[in-house]
Amino acid sequence: MADKEFPAQARVVIVGGGVMGVGLAYHLAHEGWGSEVVLLEKSELTSGSTWHAAGQITHSTSSSGLGKCVDYNIGLYSGKLEEETGHAVTWHGCGSFRLAYTEDELDWLRHTLSVGRSLGFNIELVGREKVAELHPFYNLEGVQGALYTPDDGHADPSGVTMAMAAGARQLGARIIRHCRATNITQAPNSEWIVETEKGTITCEHVVNAGGTYARQMGEWSGLQLPMTSMTHHYFVTEPVPEFANLDKELPVIRDDKKVSGYIRMEQKRGLIGIYEKEGSNSVWHDHCPWDYENWLFDADYDRVMPWLEESLNRMPVFANLGIQREVHGAISHPPDGNPLIGPAPGVRNYWCCCGTQIGIGWGPGLTRELARWMVHGAADISMREYDPRRFGAYATKDWQVTKAHEDYKLRHEIPFPHFNRLAGRPVKPSPLYDRLKEKGAVYEEVYGHERPRWFARNGVAQCDHYSFKRNAVHGMVGLEVKAVREGVGIMDISAFTKVQVSGPGAAALLDRLSANRLPRKAGGITLTHMLNRRGRIELETTVVKLAEDSYYLVCAAFFEQRLLDHLNQNRADEVVEITTLSTDWAALALNGPKAREVLGVCTNADLSNTGFKWLTAQQIDVAGHSLWAFRMSYAGELGWELHIPRASALAVYDALWAAGEAHRIADYGSFAMNAMRMEKGFKGAVELTNEVTLAEADMLRFSRTDKVYLGKDKTLNSDALPWVCAYLEIEPDGVTDGHGGEAVLLDGQVVGSTASVAYGHTAGKILAFAYVKPHANVPGTGIEVVIAGKPRQGRILGAPAYDPESLLPRTDAARTPAE
Repeated sequence: MADKEFPAQARVVIVGGGVMGVGLAYHLAHEGWGSEVVLLEKSELTSGSTWHAAGQITHSTSSSGLGKCVDYNIGLYSGKLEEETGHAVTWHGCGSFRLAYTEDELDWLRHTLSVGRSLGFNIELVGREKVAELHPFYNLEGVQGALYTPDDGHADPSGVTMAMAAGARQLGARIIRHCRATNITQAPNSEWIVETEKGTITCEHVVNAGGTYARQMGEWSGLQLPMTSMTHHYFVTEPVPEFANLDKELPVIRDDKKVSGYIRMEQKRGLIGIYEKEGSNSVWHDHCPWDYENWLFDADYDRVMPWLEESLNRMPVFANLGIQREVHGAISHPPDGNPLIGPAPGVRNYWCCCGTQIGIGWGPGLTRELARWMVHGAADISMREYDPRRFGAYATKDWQVTKAHEDYKLRHEIPFPHFNRLAGRPVKPSPLYDRLKEKGAVYEEVYGHERPRWFARNGVAQCDHYSFKRNAVHGMVGLEVKAVREGVGIMDISAFTKVQVSGPGAAALLDRLSANRLPRKAGGITLTHMLNRRGRIELETTVVKLAEDSYYLVCAAFFEQRLLDHLNQNRADEVVEITTLSTDWAALALNGPKAREVLGVCTNADLSNTGFKWLTAQQIDVAGHSLWAFRMSYAGELGWELHIPRASALAVYDALWAAGEAHRIADYGSFAMNAMRMEKGFKGAVELTNEVTLAEADMLRFSRTDKVYLGKDKTLNSDALPWVCAYLEIEPDGVTDGHGGEAVLLDGQVVGSTASVAYGHTAGKILAFAYVKPHANVPGTGIEVVIAGKPRQGRILGAPAYDPESLLPRTDAARTPAE
């Protein structure tokens, strides 16, 4: 029989009482749901991974979204939380340094400085003299500089969690300890049933905050939540005599190259944390034992010894001391290192709040965003990096383990732009994979698909070339852009999400979810946006009307599950069939002024402007293979997308290539595609996020006021916009072009930050989209963008840098290459 005081019903049940689960309860309470929240913990709060965390937090991050979370967390820990709850947090505001030994590391710090400037952080790039002044005990041999973030620090993990628990309780949330959940299932009415050792609770929303148990908890509900438990060491030394008379705590040192970790004071002792770069260890691949409270593993000195020895070399005052405490605990690592924060794939109102490798540093900010998402329908930062639906069925258990080891070992490596994680690849190669690899393709993985980034030519090595500065890849991309602009280029775009929606209710469903008008005639093509109830952008998609009751949707690869969930979870009584064709169909893009001539050799279809109009689709034969051809171009040139049954893709590619050799046809990849879309002023997934409405994204021209659609009332409320998406050019210096997140200045004041940044090879300028304060978005206005830590001159543009009237893709107008 259930406990008499055990609740039978709740609006939200959170399973897991670590910093993530408690943080969510606290923030849901602050969003107004306090009395409707129940949190279940199988033992004591923090008894999983939270209690053994080192508890550090830093403003040193190159992610704008994560930076906003970190800044909030530091403000919470350094005063607000204790003032609100009266519960001690034990905040140590000692500041921190991140050291750089190489020019690449300095470039990373310069970029981080630019991002920090956009967010208003107290952040500075300093020389070794400043480090020596504030931390006289560190061996700075070889150090070239450091990023100094004086507002950083560390907190007691248990104190933080208990304080948030107190705050949640004050606002009505109920926390039940010593109550293990044993099953989570969904009832026919879509409510969730949480079975526990003390009884059963029925709820509208359930949250998996299970930490190292989260993956196996997901299996109760038929969910695959990719994460693996990796074990991490830190060591506490005996008291350090040199620390005895210090009246101020030393800054935390993050030494990524030599120590692969961090060193700080722990009272009057030393603390050394290590993420070994080889020989990493994973545990509990199938099942984390339910009775492992406050569990630690024996230290494995052999595994960490190279970095532990170097830490003693870097801190000579530790060299003759013993280790007083060994902490070797398990932490969840998702395949890409980012937490799983948001809806579980394929179900309604099952939320993930797990897979967080740095709970104290990231947790409160991310749980605040999750609370906003649950209560209001959208978070206030872009959640693309954290959305659990960024993984698909390809993320098998063995693959998860492989990727978690890779992520762990990369924890203290330089996060270069476009860093390519190669372990466990390829996952979902297209039919052209081997052919293009033989021709020099360097691939990236998007939602499991292998997509060409660029093609190695002219003796350039066929591998990733990493730098914050221009390198050999810059020239390769320039050649690809030139080939498309002056002749013809072909790209494997099979990675795009491809979904068919058909049936008598297809038009009604899509019309309710699309801000733009659906194509009226078979063969029509429309670009539209689907919004959430907060009026923010869920995703952008191309809609092709194949027949009276059949539509074909194409969007970015990583939005596949988001699109499927949005369609399925917003269905009313429409009779529709939703079919995913992403792997069954391949796709090619053929672009350039010679595209018509090349395609014409391979088909009998009329490709003229009158026979095949701009933004229309036709089913045609190419080289004897039936396919769908869409006259559209992301490159801003005359072009077609060809969507092809998988079995025919290679034959169609070979035929087009043979026909194009007379016109010097070239393969191109996603880097060139991105550069060309920037020249055309086409916004992408980085600009069109859950952070913004159509008005803020300057995309209202793709909405209709004469129809009803989800989120319309919110997205059309364009009064007093906090920011707007601006298009700008920046003067290149021939060395560094920027990578996104950089501060935008007007008259010396920060007015926004960049989203996408790319060099326009045709325009000869760096081009960027940036979210800025509306008064700054005036065409012709001079601005500055902080790139690599230094302001660079720029200008707000009022039209695309290339072909501003968009004549080239829509007409037969001839031109010379110079035009």
